[in-house]
Amino acid sequence: MARNAMGALGSARKRRAATLADAPQANAPKRGAALDSRVREQRSLWNNAWRQFRHHKLAMAGLVIFVLFTIVTFVGPLVYGEEVNAPFAYTTGEGPSFSHPFGTDSIGQDMLARILYGGRISIAVGLVAAFIAITLGTLVGAVAGFFGGFADSLLMRITDLFVSLPQLPLLLLITYLFKESMQDFGERTFGSSNFGVFLLIVIVIGVLAWMPTARLVRASFMSVKEKEFVEAARSVGATRSMLISRHILPNVLSPIIVAATLEIGSAIITESALSFLGLGFPSDVPTWGQMLSQAKDYLPIYPHE
Repeated sequence: MARNAMGALGSARKRRAATLADAPQANAPKRGAALDSRVREQRSLWNNAWRQFRHHKLAMAGLVIFVLFTIVTFVGPLVYGEEVNAPFAYTTGEGPSFSHPFGTDSIGQDMLARILYGGRISIAVGLVAAFIAITLGTLVGAVAGFFGGFADSLLMRITDLFVSLPQLPLLLLITYLFKESMQDFGERTFGSSNFGVFLLIVIVIGVLAWMPTARLVRASFMSVKEKEFVEAARSVGATRSMLISRHILPNVLSPIIVAATLEIGSAIITESALSFLGLGFPSDVPTWGQMLSQAKDYLPIYPHE
């Protein structure tokens, strides 16, 4: 009987050991599923800004209007088909009609064709200049907000220096000094002097417009980096680049998107002001600001222009 009891006890121990050995394998799929769930949740953080933007009615309305303007200005000239630069091709100062919905200007050029073409330039300037400003502002704000200390103090003092500069006079001065050299650079490098002017305008506007974004991103980084999920990621060995790119930056995309929309509109207005003052694109390139500058002298005679 003692032998039977010892045998039964040994069998029970073997079964228990086998059960414990199989338990990790049985739980492995569950742990894998939980890990996949966390990965999907982390990836969905990048969509958080879009979800918030999508649920904002005014933001979506602005996006729809901007997309419509973009489609009209880039596709419209292909459909409309009128010449942009064709002096005296039509009757000068003709009012709106079926053949010329917006009429013609003082030298007989179709106004609708020139407005559509000018919209291309204005939107392109707005997008590229806003991209430069948002990129610089996000980089400066992220470094200052994440590292703090000396880096924060240095970058914020540089930001304050740029804020204190007179933006419009400095913009006019830089454009006036480097316009001809950039035209030569564009002609030699890209075969188009107008592209050199385009580069000058977007770079100057972008370099002088990154400061509000930098302050906004810095404040957001300083707030988010103290959250519990960031501390948890740091405790398990996440690197600085991983903390910034995977944990902090996705949670501050919403204010960055808002800043980008404001920068696009501001850049378009700035380019129009430069063209209005005669420091933008050459006179043979129709832009909205340049068309306003030319039309102001003919307002009493050709009000449609």
